[in-house]
Amino acid sequence: MSKPKPASPKRRPVCLALQGGGSHGAFQWGVLDRLLEDDRLDIRAVTAASAGAMNAAALISGLAEGGAEAARKRLDTLWREVNQSGGRNVFGDSTIWSSAFSPDWLMGAGFWRPAETMALSLSPYQFNPFNLNPLKRVLDTAIDFEAVRGSDVRLFVAATAVRQGRSRVFQTEEITDQVLLASACLPHLFQAVEIDGEPYWDGGYLANPALWPLFYADTPDDILLMPLNPFRRDETPRAAGEIMDRLNEIVFNAPLVAELRAVAFVQDLIAEGRLTPDGPDRYRKLRLHAVEADPWLGDLSLSSKFDTEWTFLTGLKARGREAGEQWLATCFDAVGDRSSVDVKARFL
Repeated sequence: MSKPKPASPKRRPVCLALQGGGSHGAFQWGVLDRLLEDDRLDIRAVTAASAGAMNAAALISGLAEGGAEAARKRLDTLWREVNQSGGRNVFGDSTIWSSAFSPDWLMGAGFWRPAETMALSLSPYQFNPFNLNPLKRVLDTAIDFEAVRGSDVRLFVAATAVRQGRSRVFQTEEITDQVLLASACLPHLFQAVEIDGEPYWDGGYLANPALWPLFYADTPDDILLMPLNPFRRDETPRAAGEIMDRLNEIVFNAPLVAELRAVAFVQDLIAEGRLTPDGPDRYRKLRLHAVEADPWLGDLSLSSKFDTEWTFLTGLKARGREAGEQWLATCFDAVGDRSSVDVKARFL
């Protein structure tokens, strides 16, 4: 395995926080592709959940193998494999949501939602008794897990422990395909993934992604957030599908909002001199940045998170590259100096 090139002294160390969001993770692919192409950030740690964790593992796998260009190739391979592995089923889409069986006129019919609810009343232990999951082949093809576990880039992947009802964060040396499958396991579509005797569901329910591991590890003070669920909407949803879509966004953003609220509170106390940064309690001055999803993904519905058509994925990548370019132009200079996003004003 070739070693990555040593970091340039001009490159700025940063942590990434990658949210989950099904095929919308291709937007993160685009952002990461542009940041890697620019190569002025030195990525030292990544915390992630679900599709964000897939991107994180591919990214770190490539960085370990040969640096930024190898990481771009790994991410490209990941999303090509997503496209080629069972159409819309990689992220757990059921045929009832497939565009082939649900044209717009049908979804607007009064009987559609009751029929959908009836279909979803079946558990994955009933409609998928052999527990087939095309995502496993994708991960094993696109990611070198040995390279990930041996990397000096820290990785934190969140999953939800079903019986214990709490979040577990797997760290670099623990990362396997099973950990990523657990982090992306939507319980109404896939059977729980068992690791060390504990069943796990999607990490996004309790940590999307988990920020707290970055507070205690020896990682950079700059954290670049890459959410995939819009935080704000201009319109009040009224149709049943729109209500469910918005509820899904709120639920999967809630853990991140809670952590950002805690971060903002601690940073205020440090600024007021009521807490001592870098003292025995390990409070730190953190600088937060964000490539926000709202202006780029706000026009997309929940069902599109299951869409793995190549034109859709590459369209999301293009949006991500544009968002990354915009962030580099307007926010990069703040890295290492100050936060480029007002967390309280934007997210809380």
